[in-house]
Amino acid sequence: MDRRRVEWHGLRPFHLGRLCGDARGRRRRTGAQRDDTYRLVCGAFDLDAERGRDFGTKIGVAADRCYGDYKELIAMEAGREDGVEVVSIATPNFTHYEITKACLEAGLHVICEKPLFFTVAECDEVAKLAEEKGLIVGVSYGFTGHPLVHQMAAMVRKGMLGEIRIVDMQYSHGFNSGDDVGAGEAVKWRTNPKTAGPTFVLGDIGTHLYYLSEVVLPHLKIEKLLCDRKAFIPTRAPLEDHATVLMHYDNGARGRLWVSSVDAGNMGSQRYRFVGSKASIEWSDAHPDQLIYEVQGEPNRILHHGMPYLEEESLAADRMGALHTEGLGDSWANIYLWIAQAIDAKRRGDEAFLRSHHYPGIKAGTGGVRWLENCVRSADAGAAWIDFK
Repeated sequence: MDRRRVEWHGLRPFHLGRLCGDARGRRRRTGAQRDDTYRLVCGAFDLDAERGRDFGTKIGVAADRCYGDYKELIAMEAGREDGVEVVSIATPNFTHYEITKACLEAGLHVICEKPLFFTVAECDEVAKLAEEKGLIVGVSYGFTGHPLVHQMAAMVRKGMLGEIRIVDMQYSHGFNSGDDVGAGEAVKWRTNPKTAGPTFVLGDIGTHLYYLSEVVLPHLKIEKLLCDRKAFIPTRAPLEDHATVLMHYDNGARGRLWVSSVDAGNMGSQRYRFVGSKASIEWSDAHPDQLIYEVQGEPNRILHHGMPYLEEESLAADRMGALHTEGLGDSWANIYLWIAQAIDAKRRGDEAFLRSHHYPGIKAGTGGVRWLENCVRSADAGAAWIDFK
């Protein structure tokens, strides 16, 4: 029985508010509404208030609940009996900390984009505030809702790979291969340290790799790290559009992670390979319904999502069944569902459920920021090996 779904049945949807830097983010919005776990009731949908109001009304939000900014949203919704309960934050990085704090102070749960904040100190402060308020902070690590990600985690946990020796991960695309002349606002703020923070591609896409590896390999901890980063487009410096990170884990395993937005011709893909002493597994979001399982001395196998030979954790996250292909929208829907279940459990005071329930929360967001801090420290030291702190 799918515990994660059963726990939700019969409960009313949370009232969701959406904060965006521009009127996009369809996969997040539709993912949130997929299971009727949230009902979109208000938002500040664009830095341009008029454009945001036009967008909001077109997707069914009442005009008087399309606000100019998050401060207006919080103030106006506070007096409503049907007011917002959860706020989804998909604004530029530099606003995450300020908006999250304001929402928590107003008694609202938060689902925030990654990287969560600029520093671990900010994460720790917000984690303390959320605990004091009895609220949940979820983080939009949307790729880890894929069923076969949890199949990999189960296989590692059961010892099917043996002792993990090698971790190899890649997330690259070519959409920033040219210079930024005439680039849109979404590119400009991501390559500006004041608005993006201390990294570009490491924070924008590298944190997805890091968190997914944490889901699959929760028992491995990084001891040392080396980060080499470069801006192939000079105007992006000191931020990087390409980076390689080498990692030493506490069991002796070795890791390599590389990210790039100047991988010319690549339309965007992630690849993960985890190698153990007995076998290896490999998964890519380009083929999310297939997992390659290679046992030393045996024929290679391709495992398909939704099949009864998979582990319970994978089947519990499956939405389509084996005959139909799952996609990113299904993965995002799982993430929002799992966060909704965490919010519900927090409201009911069910701490036992929260301790056993999987969802990307404040701890996951803090872990990503900690990893970024170490990457920057290594890169700024001339791509030096550093102790992971």
